[in-house]
Amino acid sequence: MSVVFVPKRQRGKAQINQDTIQRLLDENDQLVRCITEYMQKGRATECVQYQQILHRNIVYLGTIADASPDLPETATTPCEEAASATKEAPETSETIQSS
Repeated sequence: MSVVFVPKRQRGKAQINQDTIQRLLDENDQLVRCITEYMQKGRATECVQYQQILHRNIVYLGTIADASPDLPETATTPCEEAASATKEAPETSETIQSS
């Protein structure tokens, strides 16, 4: 059972810590592996339940990240960093010709 599932009477009382987040990430890794394995075997129907759990976990992690005051507002993702590095050093035809 997913660690995200919490009975209604206990909702809002869970302690969110690094261990919980890591368990979710580990569970998501396992879910992706199961989904991939079932898809390779042509058993797409069996994937649906795992995809739903994966979706719920990802939404939950996103909610935690959005509510977390620990992250600075200017934090960038690796994709954003790579994009800004590309923008900083654009390769023009003049640069190529002078080489």
